[in-house]
Amino acid sequence: MSDISAGPVGQLRLAPSILAADFGYLAAEVRAVDAETDWVHVDVMDGHFVPNVSIGPPVVSSLRLHSKKFFDVHLMMTQPEHYLSSFAKAGADGCTVHVEIGRTAELIAQARSLGLRVGLAANPDTPFSAVEKFMADIDLLLFMTVFPGFGGQAFIGDVMDKVRQARELVNAKGLLLDIEVDGGINEDTVPIAVAAGANVLVAGSAIFSQADPLAAASQLRYLAVNAQS
Repeated sequence: MSDISAGPVGQLRLAPSILAADFGYLAAEVRAVDAETDWVHVDVMDGHFVPNVSIGPPVVSSLRLHSKKFFDVHLMMTQPEHYLSSFAKAGADGCTVHVEIGRTAELIAQARSLGLRVGLAANPDTPFSAVEKFMADIDLLLFMTVFPGFGGQAFIGDVMDKVRQARELVNAKGLLLDIEVDGGINEDTVPIAVAAGANVLVAGSAIFSQADPLAAASQLRYLAVNAQS
């Protein structure tokens, strides 16, 4: 884990997902969008919780040498308890686990004991009630706006109902909680997500698959700021 701060809770954040970057030039890809992004979103897939495999702590450790951004690590894993410590040592600043795997209170406590910023994720078909009871205990609530496993999927608009519910609860109770969305985030969906109450926007293909990733990130930020105002 690094000493890098996530920044003020509730502030608009753009987090490029390195899952969509060219892994052969990963450090350069991240540096290329540094000026227009706030966090680096790292998708970790184990081939069990989702039907795909991505990266592990060694890649995070290597990338940490090339970026001073907050590393927002999304663990799409059935047994994250075996890896939280390794990711913390590798340089993760925050780790997000999925509510669907259970053991949520124990995982939150473990991540907190490691000094990590704690996130909880929910798939598109997971009800809001599954995460609501943990909202006072976490730092970030991630709503998947696609079914996790592969990049480039279409945004599932129905998830915005849960984003709105979460934002209403955060505001009503004064919770120090960021609300993040991930999946199908692009120029068309950024304003929708921000209007619903999301303040952390994970974008992969909409940044790294564009001819000018920095300009693409700048445009997403512009749209997000306008939607928030």
